Amino acid sequence: MLSGLRSTVAQQARGFATSNIAVDGFTGAVGNTPLIYLKTLSEQTGSKIYGKAEFQNPGGSIKDRAAVGIILDAEERGRIKPGGTIVEGTAGNTGIGLAHVCRARGYKCVIFMPNTQSQEKIDLLSMLGAEVHPVPAVPYENPLNYNHQAKEYAEKLENAIWTDQFDNTANAYAHYISTGPEIWEQTKGDIDGFVCSTGTGGTLAGVGKYLKEKSPKTQIWLADPPGSVLYKYISTGGQLVERSGSSITEGIGQGRVTNNLGTFINDLTGALHIPDEKSISMVYQLLDSEGLYVGASSALNVVAAVELAQKLGKGSKVVTVLCDGAYRYQSRLFSKKWLESKELGDAIPESLRKYAVLD
Repeated sequence: MLSGLRSTVAQQARGFATSNIAVDGFTGAVGNTPLIYLKTLSEQTGSKIYGKAEFQNPGGSIKDRAAVGIILDAEERGRIKPGGTIVEGTAGNTGIGLAHVCRARGYKCVIFMPNTQSQEKIDLLSMLGAEVHPVPAVPYENPLNYNHQAKEYAEKLENAIWTDQFDNTANAYAHYISTGPEIWEQTKGDIDGFVCSTGTGGTLAGVGKYLKEKSPKTQIWLADPPGSVLYKYISTGGQLVERSGSSITEGIGQGRVTNNLGTFINDLTGALHIPDEKSISMVYQLLDSEGLYVGASSALNVVAAVELAQKLGKGSKVVTVLCDGAYRYQSRLFSKKWLESKELGDAIPESLRKYAVLD
């Protein structure tokens, strides 16, 4: 007994997140991710900034939560039977999460995605056994949008569902019952602000709703990349403008208010617009100062967390999410040629350009 106690104490001293409880397969392993204190940025701002390490989910991203939540909800409602087909339109990570869950639960997986996504994502989906249909990237209003094509495909099959990640509120609910409570427990209920970007709106709505119920004083902010209309929508009190421009970030930004986001948008404190130059710089800063290898959407979230901490003042505690790792984007984010093609080479501090090792 004493040796076991010593082992536990030693693990805690080293900072390891350990558990003596076995989980049930892939779905049981989703969630309960660490909350990482970002030391350098916290010291620079005089606040405490944390990133929830969603890249440690078994499928590698925060979208594992939505994938599990949506499929379990469909099963409970009798919308899908054993051996059926799961169809989704996705920019990548939700599809990867769905493909993992489908393998674990015996479903076929079909994914429609914009052909602008990284090759790493497309390859991984295929390796996971998904049937992948890259289609032209067109606005949601266009009938050829990847979401509409996914829906039409599912409607032609028997024992199949279109999971509808953008407007199926089982997505936001998954975060309301998992991500939100985890953040509350990990901060011991002491949190001044939460901020993250949104694609489907599930994370922001689910986490925001839970935190606001627990602590009305906690501010909930949306972080928005170029090319998205949500910053303008929130800043003007509901003016929806036509979408224009684009961003290097993948899977975030939006041209409309989804059903998931709609469940919480009126309770948001505010929104922050984060340019690509700041996001790409933060990718390299986090790698250099924190040893964290994260994608551009995660970096954008951290930029927003820093800006929110500055708004709230010294001593504030701010949480964001680290959506996924950089492994799915490394051929772009660490390519000198690609960065120059996007006019982002100069956005990276000169001392950090040594990490751009790909031509």
